[in-house]
Amino acid sequence: MLSRRMLSKDDENANGGADVEVSREDQDKINRFSRLHQREKTIEDELKTKTAANILFVRDPELTSCARQKDKEDLEEISTELELADEDELVPYKIGDTFFNLPVPKVQSLLTSSTSSIETQVESLEEQLHEVKEEMQGLKGKLYARFGRNINLET
Repeated sequence: MLSRRMLSKDDENANGGADVEVSREDQDKINRFSRLHQREKTIEDELKTKTAANILFVRDPELTSCARQKDKEDLEEISTELELADEDELVPYKIGDTFFNLPVPKVQSLLTSSTSSIETQVESLEEQLHEVKEEMQGLKGKLYARFGRNINLET
């Protein structure tokens, strides 16, 4: 994963050999970069796991494994499966930890609303991630301009 390497003496001395003093403002920028990096990782993890964890449809045992994956593609697959079901048929629909037997039209409308809700949440997270990355790039540029090779901000 992360590999650490020692700087050669030439690399250490590439900045004139002088240590750069870290001001309070510089330290604040470094701390801000660190917090943004942590926020970036959190948002990326949320995006990976953003699912319909609370709302799942399970028609038969074969779909149970797909339902456990809980991603948007599964919701689309389930919508397609529901189109093949009879209108009068009751299908199990999971909300939270409880299954409810609901008519197909009701399940389809719940599924549509949950899918749009997930899409909205994903768009919001992607926007937040973009803003965080932009701010990190700005801080990275300022800090590298100030410290050169004396600082490592590669994530």
